[in-house]
Amino acid sequence: MSWTEIPPQIAALSPEGRAALAQLSPFEAPRGTVLFRPGEAVRGFVIVLAGRVDVCLTGPTGRDILLYAVEPGQSCVQSTLGLLGGEDYSGEAVTRGDSRLVLIPRALFLRLMAEEAGFREFVFSAFAQRMQSMMHLLEKVAFQRVECRLAEALLAQAEGDILHATHAEIATMIGSAREVVSRRLDALARRGIVALDRGAVRLLDRDTLRAIAAATG
Repeated sequence: MSWTEIPPQIAALSPEGRAALAQLSPFEAPRGTVLFRPGEAVRGFVIVLAGRVDVCLTGPTGRDILLYAVEPGQSCVQSTLGLLGGEDYSGEAVTRGDSRLVLIPRALFLRLMAEEAGFREFVFSAFAQRMQSMMHLLEKVAFQRVECRLAEALLAQAEGDILHATHAEIATMIGSAREVVSRRLDALARRGIVALDRGAVRLLDRDTLRAIAAATG
């Protein structure tokens, strides 16, 4: 089976469009692979077939914030901006787990945008959804307490009852500093809400975490 038959947005393209994409070879990217860095020119449009890619922004102090995650069927807004507006990357993209991706070169991307209505709809719809999610992120970082963001991230990112992530990685997820996250996690652990292991957090009391995540005061 060709990879073009897997993503529904690609499978719905014209035979000519799918034939052009079918010539591209997917590639494997192990966990921790850096796909692009700030200042680099955009080479093409990445489609995630399996796995996850985290796109982060680093501030002058060196603190990171997770802008968004790209999972199968989603798009990278930084790549779209670069291809359509000529902007270089301002963030860094790193695979969160072992991933499989395919890169649509700039020339083919622009051709599909011009000739394939279905492809244009996919790109612009995904772009709009991504911008909306980034507005929600801005709202959370500006107005939501760290405890609320931390509890929400633990619930959303845990696999089963375990989140495999360092304190620094969790800080990036919620737009905070590692030291702040460590203090908040220690406080939760003392209350018996979580248990801290090396490189992991075990969720012991989901109900209390949900209550913390929903708090507005």
